[in-house]
Amino acid sequence: MRNRTLLTILALCAAGSLLVALLVGSVPLSAAQVLDSLFVQTQGIVHDIVWQLRLPRALAAFVCGALLASSGVLLQVLLRNPLADPYVLGISGGAALGALGAMLIGATLAVMNMAAFGGALAAMAIVFALSFRSGDWNPHRLLLTGVVLSSGFAALISLILAVAPQAQLKGMLFWLMGDLSDAGASGTAWLLLVLLLAVFTWLAATLDALTLGSMKARALGVAVTPMQAALYVGAAAATVAAVLLGGSIGFVGMMAPHALRLLGVHAHRVLLPAAALGGGIFVVLADVLARTLWAPQQLPVGVFTALIGVPVLLVLLSRRA
Repeated sequence: MRNRTLLTILALCAAGSLLVALLVGSVPLSAAQVLDSLFVQTQGIVHDIVWQLRLPRALAAFVCGALLASSGVLLQVLLRNPLADPYVLGISGGAALGALGAMLIGATLAVMNMAAFGGALAAMAIVFALSFRSGDWNPHRLLLTGVVLSSGFAALISLILAVAPQAQLKGMLFWLMGDLSDAGASGTAWLLLVLLLAVFTWLAATLDALTLGSMKARALGVAVTPMQAALYVGAAAATVAAVLLGGSIGFVGMMAPHALRLLGVHAHRVLLPAAALGGGIFVVLADVLARTLWAPQQLPVGVFTALIGVPVLLVLLSRRA
């Protein structure tokens, strides 16, 4: 009953956050105007603002947060470390290196996305090749490889920023700190999110067993190595989809699952969907602040995910017995 109540509250908050994202902006809209635009197909400026500007961005923000939070849950199971987040394995670093390299040569948005996707796939392949040997998956080598690879990508990114023309530098920095202003259609990301939640919620008992350690999980009948590989692929796919859509939005993947655990949610049957809802709400509200607090100038959404998330997590930690 407690878990159902929590999920119901989070679902209502998710709907409320999306409504706030539709209401707030440079052109203030009333709830009646938004609802009319959503459910009554009347043409006009309000319809265009809702359907062409605010709704696509709100949906992209929500799915980015949900994917990052889901990826954080899966990686925390894989590495048995509550501080793991989607960027610890170097995948986002590879995507960032590809995207910034494309920006440096003046490529189009489509080419930039392809370069980011290629960089992420290259990072995934390197980490997987060095961590999976002789039919055995080593989470410790996985973590170490990801950290080393992230450091190398960070050095190359710093080099690109140092040599980039002044006109391109602001766009690069925005992408690195998370930027949803150019977020396109998010249908593919939503399909991936639904698939990941369906598969890993169905395997929630297996995830609970893996948190006890690989030896105990094997004793309980879990096929540990294939499950670890599935966790890695699922977390990597979620991270790549989120990064391609909104850039490097930090702190969500670690904060959302860990905050729920501090509130007493540990069973992955509840933790995974709750983290997805919480991460989505978090990024939507952060994006509302990013585009309205300093209007008409828009700020990077990643700045607000950290500014909001850090004090929230510190309060939860301080109240923990």
